Amino acid sequence: MKKLLLVVAVLVAGVGAGAPAVAQSKRPDIDSVRVWNELAFTAVRTTRATDADAARLYAMLDAAMYDAVNGLRSGHARRAPALVGGSGPHGADPQAAAASAAHAVLVRADADRTATYDAQLAADLAKLGPGTPVDRGAAWGDQVGAAVIASRADDGYRPVESQAAGAGPGVFRAEWSGTQYRHVRPFAVANPARYVPGAPPALTSTVYAQAFAQVKTLGNAAIPAPDLLATFQFWSLPAGSVQPPGEWLRIALTVAGDRHLPLAEQTRLTALLTMTLADTTVVTVSTKYAYRHWRPTTAIREADTDGNPATEPDPAWTSRAGSVGGSPEYVSGHSSYSGAAATVLAGFFRTDRIPFTHTTDSAPGGVARSYPGFAAAATEVGLSRVYGGQHFSFSDQAGQTIGRGVAREVLTTSLLPA
Repeated sequence: MKKLLLVVAVLVAGVGAGAPAVAQSKRPDIDSVRVWNELAFTAVRTTRATDADAARLYAMLDAAMYDAVNGLRSGHARRAPALVGGSGPHGADPQAAAASAAHAVLVRADADRTATYDAQLAADLAKLGPGTPVDRGAAWGDQVGAAVIASRADDGYRPVESQAAGAGPGVFRAEWSGTQYRHVRPFAVANPARYVPGAPPALTSTVYAQAFAQVKTLGNAAIPAPDLLATFQFWSLPAGSVQPPGEWLRIALTVAGDRHLPLAEQTRLTALLTMTLADTTVVTVSTKYAYRHWRPTTAIREADTDGNPATEPDPAWTSRAGSVGGSPEYVSGHSSYSGAAATVLAGFFRTDRIPFTHTTDSAPGGVARSYPGFAAAATEVGLSRVYGGQHFSFSDQAGQTIGRGVAREVLTTSLLPA
């Protein structure tokens, strides 16, 4: 039934269909989508951005490029806008528009690297050559990018809020920041609250005891398991990396590049993906804030307080990751992002069976891994959180469900043919 629903969603959305692409310039291809996303990745790494802030930046950048290119398409080929509607000037170069839109977003969102962004835009436009089409495209793109930033200025991502440290059985113990994201205005979904799941299993339940036993063994640093550690590290993506949303965007760029998608389809893919990931943040933070569930480290060390006779305490237990975790346990954000991304990619390409090879920012030794499809990678991401002793399996499952739900709504309601 789930597969049938996804197929219906894809057909309704028309994603991956061969809609007429915007007329491609005869000038050289400057690969704006990859080049400017790579610059965003560098900004996220350099500023050590959170996963939430990273997802928001990627969504603004890719929505701007999509809207700039989409606004230059002919009437029958144009799709619904992401954030900024309207038609660009006749004869404008879409590559110039995409590069200029991305530039307009990044110089406003990351002013410290303005010189880098200015130099890249100048190089892109120089490669396209002089002329009215390029000038018009650049002006239009700058207008769109500025409008995207303005449209998100009051979306609730600032000021930063925190949830105070908790106490008692089942409660996350540390203060954590970034909780304002539970109120951030979504990019595409109508009501993020509809995807917030029910509470995690009761501490006294059999389901909880089973998940407890699983992570107590698989995530235990005292039990040597190099393969489990390597899988955890591959997908750990701590501060200083592109964060989980960035890795899935990198995967999308690789697959799109392998298939030589035209500019209009590249921007549609990345806009769909990044808006989905940004909206998944809202649901994930809302869920963590609502239930503030304790992490396995605390749960295992203090199991004598949970009221469950099937859970044995181990005061010396340490996670394979070597840390407790910086936010409430339920749900796994890595899992929600991965469920969302895998669903968007499978929907866009109308198949999950697209093999790819990928190396993450945190891959041990930079060694790549290969996957038969997007769902297989998403499954491994979720398992990696259990292997690292960071999450219970029910939090992986709930996170994946969140992501899939958000993705299906975005696929069936966003960027459709006008």
